[in-house]
Amino acid sequence: MPQSLEDSKKHKKEFDPIPESLERIGRLIVDSAYNVHINLGPGLLEKVYEVCFCHELAKRGLSFKRQVDIPITYDNLKFEEGLRLDVIVEDQIICELKALETVNPVWEAQILSHLKLTNKRLGYLINFNVVKIKSGIRRFVS
Repeated sequence: MPQSLEDSKKHKKEFDPIPESLERIGRLIVDSAYNVHINLGPGLLEKVYEVCFCHELAKRGLSFKRQVDIPITYDNLKFEEGLRLDVIVEDQIICELKALETVNPVWEAQILSHLKLTNKRLGYLINFNVVKIKSGIRRFVS
């Protein structure tokens, strides 16, 4: 059975490479997280990392919004009390920040759901409560 044009576009989008403009922003996000972690280390509250992370983003010329409420549409109804994103960068990349010792697998499902529901392509899960920040950064592509 042939695919509809809409299904074909959706399927193609899933396999399109991330545009270089998003890749560049992603590198700046990782660099921002790295600088925060180098300067503060692990063991602080998530809110502290969030404010410092956003300061680093601003230093790199990136726009961002913190604690963004995203409405959810379900069954043709719009619910205002939908999602709350920690940080959205350049209105394109979702950053979920954590400061916890134990990694919860549901975080991965959460960020993938956020990407799907917001129709964004790229997201980062950043856990600052690690010895080396490279082990605390996970990249997700939708």
